[in-house]
This record gives sequence, C-alpha cells and structure tokens, in this order.
Amino acid sequence: MDKANKNKTDEMCEHCRHKHTPRNAREVKQLKNRLNRISGQINGIVKMLDDNRYCGDILIQVAAVESALQSFGYLILQDHMKTCMTEEIEKGNTNVIDEAIELVKKLK
Repeated sequence: MDKANKNKTDEMCEHCRHKHTPRNAREVKQLKNRLNRISGQINGIVKMLDDNRYCGDILIQVAAVESALQSFGYLILQDHMKTCMTEEIEKGNTNVIDEAIELVKKLK
C-alpha cells in the first residue's frame, strides 16, 4: 500500500472506531455468549495444564479455541461488510475494500 492510500486508510480507521449502525441487542447477546464459551474453553485449558494433562489433549482444545475465535471473527467481518463497508461505499469511499482485504488476510 502506498503512502497516500495508507494515510486514507488511517483517516478512515480513525473515523470508524465506532460503528455508525449499532448492533441490535440480540446480536450483542449472541456474540457475548460465544465469547463467554471461548473464555470457558481457555479456562479449561488452564485447568488441563494444572492437572498435567496429556499434550495431545491440550492441543485439541487449543485447536477448538482457535476455530471458535475464527468463527467469531468471521461473524464480525460479515457484520462489518454488511454495515460499515456498505455505508462507506454508498458515500463513495471505496478505500474500505482495501481495508476489508487486509482484515480477511489477518483472519486466515
């Protein structure tokens, strides 16, 4: 990304620190429930370490947490594309497409 586009992206990011379209209460509850389950899985891994559990069993739980976090990230990305990106593109700001590409790369 060249310097001019980076500055536009930086400005856009500063502008996008809060969603213009709020998530509804049901969506927030579902997202928080997912995060609470993930937190429980991580706490389970801590307990497995304390119990000196077999490495393979711990790694299976690590993979489950990674998968759950990736699914959570895709839900947030989907919301971002349906709301934030759509709003910006409607305003003529197509720089959000480059931002989305970078976000997808970070999620993989």
